[in-house]
This record gives sequence, C-alpha cells and structure tokens, in this order.
Amino acid sequence: MRRCPALDLKDDAELIARYEAWHRPGAVPEPVVASIRAAGILDMEIWRVQDRLFMVIEAGPDFSPQAKAAADMASRDVRAWERLMSAFQKPLPGSAPTGKWRDMRRIFALSEQP
Repeated sequence: MRRCPALDLKDDAELIARYEAWHRPGAVPEPVVASIRAAGILDMEIWRVQDRLFMVIEAGPDFSPQAKAAADMASRDVRAWERLMSAFQKPLPGSAPTGKWRDMRRIFALSEQP
C-alpha cells in the first residue's frame, strides 16, 4: 500500500533548515523510528520543495492508519516528537484539528496508460 500525504512548513529559511537537520540520518529519535516500523511501514521518504513537504509511505498489508494513530497517542516519545515538529509545520488548509498531514489523491499512473 502506498500513501502520499502533504504538509507545509512555516515559510522561514532558518526553521526549514532546522527541520531538515532533525530529519538527517540518526537525528530522528530511535523510539520514533521504531514506532514507524512497528506499524507496518516498510519505507518512508519526505521530499521538500520550498515550504511544501510530500511524504511517500510504503506499507505492508497489515498497516492501519487508525492503529498507527492510536499507538502514537500512547507513546510519550512520539507525542514529544510531534510537539517538536509542530514548531516547524503549518497544516494545509482544511486539515482536521487533530491532524497535520493530508493524504493526497493519485490522479495519474503511467501503469494505467495504454
């Protein structure tokens, strides 16, 4: 299963640089990485252009976004990470009060073209 959510960062070059630094290899706290893997996420990437972020999630067949959200709420480490990241992030318009990332809808797939 592939999911592709988007999110904006606060449009501040210093904040964006700090956000990127927090995502360098080894900078994300181990319990946060472990929680991603434990949820059945096989791979995750975050891409950026200006202040827009785009995440690509590859998940196994047992992945449940609801179960991941519940596990995140139960984890003190993940909650602390989310609070820290909130200092850099700006939810997209129309985001739910409890969510920041918004799932994008695929509109084109080369594999479906004649």
